Amino acid sequence: AESTAPVQSRVSAQSIAYVIYTSGSTGAPKAVEIPHAAVVNFLTAMQKRPGLTAADRLLAVTTLTFDSAALEFYLPLAVGGSVELTSRAEASDGQYLKKKLDAGGITTMQATPATWRLLVEAGWEGNSELKILCGGEALPRELANELQRRGKSVWNMYGPTETTIWSAVGELTETDCPVLLGEPVANTQLYVLDEALQLAPIGVAGELYIDGKGLARGYHGRASLTAERFVPNPYAVEPGARMYRTGDLVRRHANGRLEYLGRLDHQVKI
Repeated sequence: AESTAPVQSRVSAQSIAYVIYTSGSTGAPKAVEIPHAAVVNFLTAMQKRPGLTAADRLLAVTTLTFDSAALEFYLPLAVGGSVELTSRAEASDGQYLKKKLDAGGITTMQATPATWRLLVEAGWEGNSELKILCGGEALPRELANELQRRGKSVWNMYGPTETTIWSAVGELTETDCPVLLGEPVANTQLYVLDEALQLAPIGVAGELYIDGKGLARGYHGRASLTAERFVPNPYAVEPGARMYRTGDLVRRHANGRLEYLGRLDHQVKI
């Protein structure tokens, strides 16, 4: 008995898809406003690299309060794949995760280096069909090589909440070299700049700035902080373009890839 006419909606690509608080690791937690266009750009990029299809089954281990959970829930649904959920207790239990992965059927899992190390220490010997996504903190080379021997592929995922989950993605190979950040995801640019916002030469450390379709609208109710962290982009062709100051110290290698060196503040992780 309802009308068959298309539903009228005032929601646009720039409307807010979700508001999520940062962890507060660099200060007090801040509510980040992410528009629909940024989420769609992210999911479309992730379908291609690292890639997910209808044949995949992803084991979701990330808490809903961490923004990367959006990949685990929305990406499989977007491509027709499937998601297997875990409780918080299960996700922090190395033996449980080992049994789940040893049982087969799981083709993709995304987790922090701490969770992957938990699995390795639990005696997990690997799954040749598993795509390993690792992000949320710096990935040590020693752990990367351990994972390389245990899975089908290993992907280093980098990105702050303010640029919609992951902004750079790269597949790793086993080596003794430092783990480098991957290539920018679709419609994203990475700049290494000095204090005067000039491009840092190859090999010279500078602050990482990110611009593109993944940028958040800003911090909810924090106009001054938004203006401080989301600054005009002097290198953009598009008028009014902004870029996000990550506070991450990086340097560019001759091959164009970036090496993460640490924070510009005095943050200490324990």
